[in-house]
Amino acid sequence: MFVSGFTFINQAVRFDYPIVEAIQSILPLCDEVVVAVGDAQDGTRALIESIDSSRIRIVDTVWDPSLREGGRVLAVETDKAYASISTQADWAVYIQGDEVLHEDDIPAIRKAMQDHLDRRDVDGLLFNYRHFYGSYDYVGASDRWYAHEVRVVRALPSIKSFRDAQGFRVRNNALLRVLPVDATVHHYGWVKPPAVMQEKRVQFNKLWHDDQWVETHVVGPEEFSYADHIRSLHKFEGTHPAVMRRRVDAINWTFSFDPSANRWTFKERIKSWVKRLGINPNYQNYRLLKR
Repeated sequence: MFVSGFTFINQAVRFDYPIVEAIQSILPLCDEVVVAVGDAQDGTRALIESIDSSRIRIVDTVWDPSLREGGRVLAVETDKAYASISTQADWAVYIQGDEVLHEDDIPAIRKAMQDHLDRRDVDGLLFNYRHFYGSYDYVGASDRWYAHEVRVVRALPSIKSFRDAQGFRVRNNALLRVLPVDATVHHYGWVKPPAVMQEKRVQFNKLWHDDQWVETHVVGPEEFSYADHIRSLHKFEGTHPAVMRRRVDAINWTFSFDPSANRWTFKERIKSWVKRLGINPNYQNYRLLKR
């Protein structure tokens, strides 16, 4: 079984992405990792080159600033990395620049890829998600955070990144047929120094909207106020991936939240009730297969 990893990144230094940790977290699964590195001049390429592994292969790319609607440029860059994986590959492990796998989940992921290697109706594997917010001590509790997404796909040219690169599609825009794996992606996109978080929000929204919309809806104070953009969180009681411990120990800002103050919208309460009936009310960018 040959496994390729793939990811894309741009402005990792400027916006403090844990891309090094993201790549390190999938290396134990992969025979190679292809990294599509954008053309920002902030030291991102040197950062990727600093990772001590001969299995990493860089593909230099140029981001198209005209692809602003719906974050399309993110999918285009994902496809560039995916198109560059080895022709030997059976599976491809996808990771984004602010996502990290836990080392405890590596055996389960590897076993799932091996167990379903010859099952041709399986297009990918579905992962659980844990979204950190404000600091490394709190995770999102509401349905505004997606609970699952596909992060291992079959190495097939027919598979393409979908919309803003959250998931994938195959065969004339059909949903991927997937099986769940007992593994969790740790998403750290909302854990940054407040000033960096605000600057990232401004620039990131330009991938979806025109400058006037961003100026009206996003541009504001120099520092992002985490407390003003939150409804509900849980206290995180688990362990972070080992590759993240340096970042966790080095946090230099304070954020705290009392989970007893969680606010739930009427829609969220209805969704919670429906889930208790065994029905998933949320949007699914995949088709779940039976084992």
